[in-house]
Amino acid sequence: MAIYVHFKLATNTIKRELQAYVEPEKAEFLPKFFKTEAGEYGEGDKFIGVRVPWQRKVARRYYRQASFEDIHSLLQDEVHEYRSVALIMLVNKYEKADAEQQRKIVQFYLDNLDHVNNWDLVDLSADKILGAYLFDKDRQILYELAQSGHLWRQRIAVMATFYFIRQGDYADTLNLAAMLLDHDHHLIHKAVGWMLREVGKRDLEVELAFLKKHYKQMPRIMLRYAIEKFDPGLRRRFLQGEM
Repeated sequence: MAIYVHFKLATNTIKRELQAYVEPEKAEFLPKFFKTEAGEYGEGDKFIGVRVPWQRKVARRYYRQASFEDIHSLLQDEVHEYRSVALIMLVNKYEKADAEQQRKIVQFYLDNLDHVNNWDLVDLSADKILGAYLFDKDRQILYELAQSGHLWRQRIAVMATFYFIRQGDYADTLNLAAMLLDHDHHLIHKAVGWMLREVGKRDLEVELAFLKKHYKQMPRIMLRYAIEKFDPGLRRRFLQGEM
C-alpha cells in the first residue's frame, strides 16, 4: 500500500506541475505538428501544450524520487508530454546509475517500447539509453528492431547508433542504413539521412564511400538529409546522379 501511495503522489505531483506550464496555443499547434489525425503516424496522440524546456525542468526535479512504477504510469498515459517527461527522467536516471541499475533501466525501456511512440520520444531516448548501454555489448537487438516492421522500433534502432557515432564507431549505422534503404516511411528516411550526416561530420570519407555505393537507390529525402552539409557543388552532383 505504501508503494501505491508513493506512486500516486509522485505521478500526480508531476502532472500537476506540468499543468502550470501549459500554453493553449501550443496545445492547438502540436497535434498538427505531430500528425495526430486518423491515418497519420501520430494518430490519437494527445497534447496539453508544454514546451520541452519545461518538461526537462520538471524531469530534473523529480527523476531521483520517481520509481519505475511512476515512470511506467506516465509512459502509459495518452498525454504526449507525460510520456516525454517519463523518458527524460529515465535518461536522467540512466546517466546517474551504476552498471546493474543501468541494465534494469534498459530492460524497462525495452519492455515499454510500445509507449515510445513518436519520433521525438525516440530521439530523446534511444541513443542515451539503448545506444549507451550497447556500446560495449552485443548489438543484435538493433538488427531485430530494424527488421521488426514497426516504425518506431526501426527508428529506435537507427537513432541508438548516434551514441556509437559520437564514439567514432560507424559500422552499425552503415549496416542499418543499408538495411533500411528501401523503407517506405519518410521518418526512417530522415533518421537514416541524419545519422549518415553525423558520420560525415566526423569522417567524410566514410560517408562518401557509403553514399557513392548507395545514393542512387536512396529515397530523395534520405539523400538530402545525408548531404545537407556538403559544399554546393558536391551536393548538386549527388542530386543530379553524377557521382
